[in-house]
Formats: sequence, structure tokens, C-alpha cells
Amino acid sequence: MTHTPPETKIVDSFKVSCDGGEGALGHPRVYLLIPAEDGWVECPYCDCKYVHKDFADKLGGGHAA
Repeated sequence: MTHTPPETKIVDSFKVSCDGGEGALGHPRVYLLIPAEDGWVECPYCDCKYVHKDFADKLGGGHAA
């Protein structure tokens, strides 16, 4: 069985929200705070990884959200 890796999004803010991105098929909206010392946070529902733009080069790519 093959699993697709969780999505990674490069963001401009240290405060982000995630709802799974699939409308009614997503998950409850959660608000997340990216720790300034780490530069990233993962959604506890869908494992989407949010990387602050200042850390994008250090932690690997993704796409801008």
C-alpha cells in the first residue's frame, strides 16, 4: 500500500489555519502558531506541514500558500 506524503506549504505568517482544504470533506478548522525557533508546524488532523518563508530554504521546498 502506497501513501502520498503530506503536503508542505510555504507561508508568510507565523499564524496559520488549516481546514483540510477539501470543503465538506476536510476537517474542522484549526489555528496553528509556527514556533519562531523551528519555522514550521504540522496540522494535527491532516499532517500538512506549514513552513514560514524565512525557513523555506533551510527546511526544504513546498509551494506558496
